[in-house]
Amino acid sequence: MELDALRNRYLAAVLAAGDEAALEEVRLAALGKKGEISAMMATLGKMEPEARKAAGAALNVLKDEIDAALRAKKSALADAALDARLATEWLDVTLPGRPRPRGTIHPVSQVTEEVIAIFADMGFAVAEGPQVESDWHNFDALNIPPEHPARQEHDTFFMARAEGDTRPPHVLRTHTSPVQIRAMEARGAPVRIICPGRVYRMDMDHTHTPMFHQVEGLALGRDISMAHLKWTLEEFCRAFFEVPSVELRFRASHFPFTEPSAEVDIRCSWAGGQLKIGEGDSWLEILGSGMVHPKVLAAGGIDPTQWQGFAFGMGIDRIAMLKYGIPDLRAFFESDLRWLRHYGFSALDMPTVSGGLSR
Repeated sequence: MELDALRNRYLAAVLAAGDEAALEEVRLAALGKKGEISAMMATLGKMEPEARKAAGAALNVLKDEIDAALRAKKSALADAALDARLATEWLDVTLPGRPRPRGTIHPVSQVTEEVIAIFADMGFAVAEGPQVESDWHNFDALNIPPEHPARQEHDTFFMARAEGDTRPPHVLRTHTSPVQIRAMEARGAPVRIICPGRVYRMDMDHTHTPMFHQVEGLALGRDISMAHLKWTLEEFCRAFFEVPSVELRFRASHFPFTEPSAEVDIRCSWAGGQLKIGEGDSWLEILGSGMVHPKVLAAGGIDPTQWQGFAFGMGIDRIAMLKYGIPDLRAFFESDLRWLRHYGFSALDMPTVSGGLSR
């Protein structure tokens, strides 16, 4: 009866404790070295063995029960204290965050990165060159004769010369092919590069502008053939247009810097006014290509009896229009924010071949 009363009293005291300090006072009063239950345990040695055994078992049960109540109460007080602290530090995470920046990546920049990612996956490095080129790099080294229409002022932007200067004038490069010459001079053979960049011509309509963007490709080796060119272009088109398969058609053409030369068409469909690559009965011209002319190799310091290779060139703006359904080339350069927000890309939308080019 005495132990039952003791149990009830201390369990009630534990329940009534309002903080950890009050709870500690209850623990010391009951289980401390000078506590009431500890004092009762000290008297067991004076009892008869049978009585000591029974009293000891009862006191241990009482001690364990009160200790468990103390631990449970301490845990409850700690939880309550944490809840109170969290209530003061509360943050509504459902509030709207900061608005995303309104700026976007221009389609030309995005498509350039897509082209670089695809050709980098095929082992092509990126080469660059000046936009103001010498007449030799832009024309002569590429086997373009003096009487060629591209060398006339109605087609090319010529730079002003100092009075009395009789040297051929520099030009705003009319294609990125001069970078191929500079790459051959600097790197020799074998070489595998692409050359993206701005080019300039005297032209202006909904599919032409005085400044636009091109990418050239060059691959030189001992045994490179048109078959390698065809595979490279097929793999590029399949990856760029993100279709399972493509069909290309090579048409004989003439470029001064390649022999043989070929225009390349891709099979497509215009059903419902929408362009679909890789299907249908229509063909769309997308680029020019061919085997590098021996005179061009020689101009770049490469022995044409030992090395051969292919080259190709395409308009970055043009393939951007085809892929993303942009109807007018001039809109690329009008700085219309509405147009840029519609056709632009997120700054975090970095194209990769494995992860997808356009998301």
